Amino acid sequence: MSPAVEPPASRWQFPSPDSADEHGIVGLGADLEPGTILAAYRRGLFPMPLRRPRAVAWWSPDPRGVLPLEGLRISRSLRSACRRFEVRVDTAFVDVLEGCRDPRRPHGWIDRDITAAYQRLHRLGWAHSVEAWTPDGRLAGGLYGIAIGGLFAGESMFHRERDASKVALVGLVQLLREGGATLLDVQWTTEHLVSLGAVDVRRSDYLRLLAEALRHPLPAIFA
Repeated sequence: MSPAVEPPASRWQFPSPDSADEHGIVGLGADLEPGTILAAYRRGLFPMPLRRPRAVAWWSPDPRGVLPLEGLRISRSLRSACRRFEVRVDTAFVDVLEGCRDPRRPHGWIDRDITAAYQRLHRLGWAHSVEAWTPDGRLAGGLYGIAIGGLFAGESMFHRERDASKVALVGLVQLLREGGATLLDVQWTTEHLVSLGAVDVRRSDYLRLLAEALRHPLPAIFA
């Protein structure tokens, strides 16, 4: 895998994450160029579109969901599921992205602009997929996100077979541990993620963890 290519710098300046409103929104607009998105993650923000008004919002929720790399909970049934799938990295990024943006999914937010933006980031070496494959070669589920230094910012996950997305997450955590990463950002906690070990942290604590993660090298699996 080739090293990530640093894109041209963004022409936008983001406000402080502490300026977020009660929903966690720091601002609306800007663009989805690679340099803009990477600058946002490095500042503790991430993009997610709004439907009304139709615009890209830049978010810094407080609290922020993270999954401590030493705190992943693997149940007996999940451990068994891990033996049913093969975990791969970046062999089907577009397919994973399409699975995550399936319009039949409730609360879907991944639109065409987001899809195109993260495909560009993947081509530059910043966006990555972790996939769960069946023994007969079918993509059963997976997740995608952004890797910068010791940060992996998870964006979305999907499954076609039971527990496949969880298996991909287990694989991701193992890869991050082995590669020396320190922070797995899941944006918001959900009941599903909490069952796997995700926790809420204050924005100030997240920003401290982020600054530390950005000082670490990128895990070799993503480099």
